Amino acid sequence: MEEQKDKTRLNLPWLFKMAWRDSRRSRPRLFLFVSSIILGIAALVAIYSFGDNLRKDIDNQAASLLGADLSISSNKPIPEDIGRLLDSLGNDRSEQRSFASMIYFPKSRGTRLAQVKALGGNFPYYGSLETSPVQAGMSFRKGKEALVDKTLMMQFNASVGDSVKVGEVTFKIAGILEKAPGQTGISASVAPVVYIPSKYVEQTGLLKKGSRINYQYFYKFNKPEEVEGLVKRLEPQLEKADLNHQTVEEQKRDTGRSFEDLTRFLSLVGFVALLLGCIGVASAIHIYIREKLATIAILRCLGVKASQAFIIYLIQIVGIGLIGSIIGAVLGTVVQQVLPFVLKDILPVDISVIISWRAIFQGVVLGVIISVLFALLPLVSVRNISPLNTLRISYHETHLFKDPLKWLVYALILLFVVGFSYLQLNSWREAIYFTIAVVVAFLILTGTSALLIWLVRRFFPSSWSYLWRQGLANLFRPNNQTLILIVSIGLGTVFISTLFLVQDILLNRVALSASGNQPNMVLFDIQTNQKPAVAALTRSHGLPVISEVPIITMRIEEVNGYSAADVRKDSTIKVSRRAFNSELRVTYRDTLSASERITKGKWIGRVTPEGLINVSLEEGYANRIHVGIGDKITFNVQGALIPTVVSSFREVDWNRIQTNFRLVFPAGVLEDAPQFHVLMTRAPDSRASAKFQQAVVQSFPNISVIDLELVLSVLDEILDKIGFVIQFMAAFSIITGLIVLVASVLISKYQRIQESVLLRTLGGSKRQILIITALEYFFLGAFAAATGIILSLAGSWALAKFSFKTSFSPDLLPLLILFFLISCLTVIIGLINSRGILNRPPLQILRGD
Repeated sequence: MEEQKDKTRLNLPWLFKMAWRDSRRSRPRLFLFVSSIILGIAALVAIYSFGDNLRKDIDNQAASLLGADLSISSNKPIPEDIGRLLDSLGNDRSEQRSFASMIYFPKSRGTRLAQVKALGGNFPYYGSLETSPVQAGMSFRKGKEALVDKTLMMQFNASVGDSVKVGEVTFKIAGILEKAPGQTGISASVAPVVYIPSKYVEQTGLLKKGSRINYQYFYKFNKPEEVEGLVKRLEPQLEKADLNHQTVEEQKRDTGRSFEDLTRFLSLVGFVALLLGCIGVASAIHIYIREKLATIAILRCLGVKASQAFIIYLIQIVGIGLIGSIIGAVLGTVVQQVLPFVLKDILPVDISVIISWRAIFQGVVLGVIISVLFALLPLVSVRNISPLNTLRISYHETHLFKDPLKWLVYALILLFVVGFSYLQLNSWREAIYFTIAVVVAFLILTGTSALLIWLVRRFFPSSWSYLWRQGLANLFRPNNQTLILIVSIGLGTVFISTLFLVQDILLNRVALSASGNQPNMVLFDIQTNQKPAVAALTRSHGLPVISEVPIITMRIEEVNGYSAADVRKDSTIKVSRRAFNSELRVTYRDTLSASERITKGKWIGRVTPEGLINVSLEEGYANRIHVGIGDKITFNVQGALIPTVVSSFREVDWNRIQTNFRLVFPAGVLEDAPQFHVLMTRAPDSRASAKFQQAVVQSFPNISVIDLELVLSVLDEILDKIGFVIQFMAAFSIITGLIVLVASVLISKYQRIQESVLLRTLGGSKRQILIITALEYFFLGAFAAATGIILSLAGSWALAKFSFKTSFSPDLLPLLILFFLISCLTVIIGLINSRGILNRPPLQILRGD
């Protein structure tokens, strides 16, 4: 009975001892196997640590981001009764009116569109307006002085003490604005800020009827903990008056939600690096188990059960996986010190670099799970090794259908990829799409390797020279590395190439054409009575009036009889809440523009004789708010309710430089509504543009001018910064791909030792063996790189067509350079690894010295 117990017992201490002893001569190679996941774990630990610190810092700095305990805002003047309510709130109050306006620097005679903020009171109550000199953040409020954003100061070579003109008033520059509550480096580049005292805002002459002004009120409470309860009580009144509110708690949630998407995206990039590493783990363990075949067979002869042999090597994988994950976690903690610096321009808070033990624990656990999960594929074959393998030379792996346990392992891997993707993307649909894309890429690359092996075997060029034949034959001989090298190199190429192509798509999407009559300057906030004079001024400077478009601001009041309140109360109503959330800027006309085409319904450009008003919606917007053809929408235009019917959907080419709209009314309805106009023109060069802008600012201070060439340069700068962030994280995947490549080639070196030694023994020269090796790795690298580039072209085309809605015309030269670089890199690494064999006598290698 005792003997029976001993046979069925696993005897874990003995298994651990055997795993330790067996690993003695293989530890460097085992570590090489798992080294491919170190960078993936490092990337994820860095991102998790960054995310943890970001959440903590947002919580700690939320009050500084908002600058007050409560903020209430509106884009229209506050009614008198609501004004009295707002005046009764808080223990200290500040008011701010902000609007876009042209500003003028008399010293350099430069003009630029800026965000003007007229501030009254002691705001901010938390944090500060960071200025140079420091005291300017408070002192500018006392006189006719301004704070000017540092980007504007540098652009126009202005200094403290110079002047800046806003509308009709000239202000002395009291200080350089370095940072304001909630402001990021990118937002300052897009919309640089100029602060002026609120008591001078009326004198600027910019607050005319039709001007787009945002009214904001900031409150400081002696008991901040009571703010949330107060806002809940006031919410019905604030909502009725179309007032938006923001508390510190809401600021925490909104900011956290915004940057959660960033950390999820970066985590997904790190996960791609980890998946590449997993392929290296699976292939390396596969080769390792093949090498251990004789050892396992001997253990089976000595009475070790299949399950015990399996556990011995599983213990080795868990141990080395744990070590690799700990190294990756340490490296990730070091990298986390760099991430805040890389991302500083897009973050509104100062990020601390405290060690996150939670992130380290997550990374280590994830690394061990990944190591075991992907090592199980080759490891389950250990169960099928019998004692007879001591007498057999060859070993044939069991097929998938003969071993159901492999189905379970594949299912677990798929579930893991889907589950992890869902945690990053927070969408089952996107997680499944991502998993399908990874699986399809893997299958295509696997199919490419199988096709390559079949083609070489089927059409083997017997007439070629011996060296070429030998190099080709290595692709299908036993212990070949064709599959793993093509999959690992190919996936790395897909990722690198796709990053380049997508960045190219984005840059092309915002690029302005320098040819033809395409506009490069937009004038907006033109009042109806100014329209003829502005057109005359434009023509007097020799510039064409390409288009003049009226714009009316309105809101959706009802959709099919349902109001915003109805939709909030009843979730079964098939209308999106987003339909009521924002103001719409629409136009009216009786014809379609060149950038539009009807995709559904019928375009009706004038009011029908029965008085029916048919409107046309951009199809993407219609889908977002769940509106269909024939639906009835009531619009609120400055208090007047206008009932309409949706008669058509339009596809809009948003890339065209012209005024495009989500909603277009027919002619004959809005002509008398309060409106402003937009004029588009084209300046032949920067000098003519600057001269015209100066004339507009001096004659019509309320009109703003957007220089699209300047916008393009800002967008390029933003894309460069975002691209740098993506490339920084992509570097983990690229380097991981290189590590997998090095590891795979090193593994193949062990497989090719005997062949190289035999060739040396038979009289083969070093040069001949190097040529054979170079040819084998060139074929592998070239096929893998070519397949990866083709896959990336297909994926990028799909992104351009279906996601970015733009044309796809890739620059092929960089892709050709990438193809040759990867092919050459594969050859170089293969040759470097072969030098150790070629520089030693054959007998020394055979003895294992």
